[in-house]
Amino acid sequence: MLKQRIVATVIIKNGIVVQSIGFKKYLPVGDINITIEALNEWGIDEIIVLDIDATKENRIVNPSIVKSLSKYAMVPISIGGGISKSSDINQLLHSGADKVCINQSFLKNPSLIEEAVDIFGSQCIIVSLDIIKKNNEYFVYDYIKRESKEKMTTVIKKAQELGAGEIFINSVDNDGMKCGFNLEMINYACEVSTVPIIAQGGAENASNFEDAIKIKNISALAASNLFHFTEHSVTLVKSFLKKDIQYPVRLESHIKYARNKFDTYGRLCKKTDEELESLMINTKKKGQHDIL
Repeated sequence: MLKQRIVATVIIKNGIVVQSIGFKKYLPVGDINITIEALNEWGIDEIIVLDIDATKENRIVNPSIVKSLSKYAMVPISIGGGISKSSDINQLLHSGADKVCINQSFLKNPSLIEEAVDIFGSQCIIVSLDIIKKNNEYFVYDYIKRESKEKMTTVIKKAQELGAGEIFINSVDNDGMKCGFNLEMINYACEVSTVPIIAQGGAENASNFEDAIKIKNISALAASNLFHFTEHSVTLVKSFLKKDIQYPVRLESHIKYARNKFDTYGRLCKKTDEELESLMINTKKKGQHDIL
């Protein structure tokens, strides 16, 4: 059985990693190289790096940054931001990116996807779609024009017809809200897509991943804010999914929380006094003082 992937999305604004809240508010996190190195060591399956200033500034992600990131990451890295032509894709792939993530250029020039697939193959082309709900339907949101006209399902079908290898959907409504994944949106996307779907938006804890990973045909779940600052957050999510519901995620860390219990939110439960006492090492010998 194919493993379902847990993906970290790293958002860059003004040259630093940020947390995004509703596509409107951005909280600084820190250096991109440190972030990538940490995520790699914590056991993430893949990393998506998005420079959200690049398109507005008419440039691509700095290739030198991509070269630097590739030194720290032993997992696949997808790069997005400002990609408008095949030469941009070529430059980023040769700089160390495993895949490219295309958003605005797909909306403005869908034929770029078909051209890129012919040159580089579908395996490295991800179409990124920001999704917003209005009038009980899901539409693709253009964050540059601040408008949403085309239905999500229609655009997904178009992307896969052009040869996209994967489709990355991000819920604008849930972004940074800590309300859980938009399960309805993911369901609709998976029902119409014939290529792998990566879904993001709203993850607060491990339990949110359990809710979404059950959806038929979902290939990967992504989060951004959840994985910042917390060293064991990746391992915790994977351990919860492996232990309680036995979903096929990759867990190669020595830290597996095998003896721990989780609550309904996917958080570690506090051990009882009896359990803690059983873990104590008795170092007291006859004639010795008590060791505090």
